[in-house]
Amino acid sequence: MSSSLYLLRTRRFGPLFVTQFLGAFNDNLFKNALVVLLTFQTTQWTSLSPGLLANLAAGLFILPFFLFSASAGQLADKYDKALLARWVKLLEILIVLLAGAGFWLHSLEILLASLFLLGLQSTLFGPVKYAILPQHLGEAELVGGNALIEAGTFVAILVGTLSGGLLAGVEGGTLWITAGCLVVAVVGYLGSLRIPVALPPEPGLRLNPNPLGETWRGIGFARADRLVFLAILGISWFWLYGALLLAQLPAYTKDVLGAAEGGVTLLLAVFTLGIGSGSLLCARLSKQHVEIGLVPLGTLGLSLAGLDLALASPAAAPSVTLDLTALLAAPGTLRVLADLFALGLFGGLFIVPLYALMQLRSAAAQRARVVAANNILNALFMVAGALAAALLLAAGLSIPVLFGVAALANAAVALCLFRLQPDFLRRFAACLPSLGGLLRRGAPRPSAAAEKPEERP
Repeated sequence: MSSSLYLLRTRRFGPLFVTQFLGAFNDNLFKNALVVLLTFQTTQWTSLSPGLLANLAAGLFILPFFLFSASAGQLADKYDKALLARWVKLLEILIVLLAGAGFWLHSLEILLASLFLLGLQSTLFGPVKYAILPQHLGEAELVGGNALIEAGTFVAILVGTLSGGLLAGVEGGTLWITAGCLVVAVVGYLGSLRIPVALPPEPGLRLNPNPLGETWRGIGFARADRLVFLAILGISWFWLYGALLLAQLPAYTKDVLGAAEGGVTLLLAVFTLGIGSGSLLCARLSKQHVEIGLVPLGTLGLSLAGLDLALASPAAAPSVTLDLTALLAAPGTLRVLADLFALGLFGGLFIVPLYALMQLRSAAAQRARVVAANNILNALFMVAGALAAALLLAAGLSIPVLFGVAALANAAVALCLFRLQPDFLRRFAACLPSLGGLLRRGAPRPSAAAEKPEERP
């Protein structure tokens, strides 16, 4: 088939997609609803400042990725991943009930603990989500499956974030937040019941409780294959670059474009549409193999779009706040939106082949632990990117200049990546002449990236 959407109708992928989509939706619904409540009703909850609370919430959610990813990888290699998915979704239901108790008791401590536990739940599901795909999908379907997962995740993040903000603003919002999260968690659990059995590749694995030692061991598994490790570094850099850009969008919308809150939603929606389009385009261009030649195309687009976003930004914000209609009519807005769409589109072309490459070439018995090591490095890179952005902004850089610096840094990182592994550029050169034909026909070309045979259960 010319599209990977048929996978959504299959039992070996559809239930997993529903489960992960609803999980990402719930995480962002609760997290954003809590941040909005604490920002606009701070005095009802605590004497801490809203800014400190927002950063505390973000830190608590990401902390479990550092603490428990290594253990999550071991569990996914030792036990049936479908069973683990069900246990994780049951845990999500319990966490939502705990959060409801926190709202009822008006306890900030319980709510923050619930946020931490939601981060733990996501940490446990991460290796399951990515390591199960090569067990249920053929090599010709792996890129398409990853494309749908990435597109779905970004849509879930956007819709969940918007839903959380809306529910936090209605009368009796805490009840609606709890009820909404509970319904989504229950539906997600029901979806997980239909995920087919995914037999563990290493049932005799002895669990190592030392997170630092096991993390280093997982990185060692990844480094056993040079291409896998470079793929992980590329994925981690993408999350740094993307998170750095997205974190600035609220301030960019207000201080640079001069728009109201609706402008942030518009910018996020355009970027999300780009990610989805790029992911699905990647599946079309590499329908029956992992085409690493798309990675240089993706990183080139990421740098050019980032640079143009910096250049397209207004030199000064308008004197009055623009509503959505006025923002769309303002000079340069359409160019900014086109750049954001391009960032998402080329991001999809960049990251989807790297995820598929990591899965395909990782040893089956260690795949989940390799995914766990990837998740830890992703989190480290995002924290490093946030700190670097904060330092540069504090030093006086404007947000558009920060975008330009990030785009140039992306080009430098890409050159290092391709110098370490010239196969990326060789494949890019090989498929470039026929790229137009691929777009029209979706016809695949042979790839050197997927030569390692897959260990199917």
